[in-house]
Amino acid sequence: MHELGIASAVLEAVRQEAQKRAGARVTKIGLRLGDMAGVDRDALSFSFEVLVKDTEFEQLTLEIQSCPLAYRCRACSATFNVSDYLTFCPHCGTSDTECVSGTELEVAYMEIEE
Repeated sequence: MHELGIASAVLEAVRQEAQKRAGARVTKIGLRLGDMAGVDRDALSFSFEVLVKDTEFEQLTLEIQSCPLAYRCRACSATFNVSDYLTFCPHCGTSDTECVSGTELEVAYMEIEE
């Protein structure tokens, strides 16, 4: 379950930010999680809850934003969501496309009360 390791890394980022701001309290952390990131959203949430239980971060809220798999066409510049792993451009039909979303795993924001 690598979600536990991810949750631990997120919590460490929160700790580091809290240490930089004496007296501040982190209340919410937002993650961007791509559909193709290979992370189970429920397992990540559960792991995070387990790690913050009975700590100074117990009231910390984790918000996870899902990012759909999206590609951009290099020929016509159209951006489109991918379904059934078909990456051909639905506008011009070319296969010359590139991934622009859906693989994210990043901290998007932290809400901090000072």
